[in-house]
Amino acid sequence: MLPDNLDPGSPEEWLRYALSDLELARVASSPNILLATLCFHAQQVAEKSLKAVLIAHVIPVPRTHNIDILLDLLPQDIELPEELQEARKLTAYAVIARYPSNLEPIEQQEYEVVLQLAEKVFVWAQTILQRPRPTNQAN
Repeated sequence: MLPDNLDPGSPEEWLRYALSDLELARVASSPNILLATLCFHAQQVAEKSLKAVLIAHVIPVPRTHNIDILLDLLPQDIELPEELQEARKLTAYAVIARYPSNLEPIEQQEYEVVLQLAEKVFVWAQTILQRPRPTNQAN
């Protein structure tokens, strides 16, 4: 288990990892790759992108895959487009998509919707990180 005081890394590093997950989520060219696995990577894009924004704004990042929690931690002054509120539903792909279950398999249309949502969260986070960051008021 990782220690609780592990350095969270830079926002840019989190976005780099999110981009890696995004590239993996886009790999739908093999019939052996499960769409559920691609949806898991799409969820990871949103999770890591949101964590990058939180870290950039000096907000402690909880150990969670829950997109609801991460969105609720965003500062009030950061505008989250209404369409990105849908990112909350990506939480479901954090765990259930990684293991066999009796759930209905993910279809192509669902995968495409999930991927588009993840891409939107990533682009939004990139835009937020390009803005000036808050400074530490303790100095």
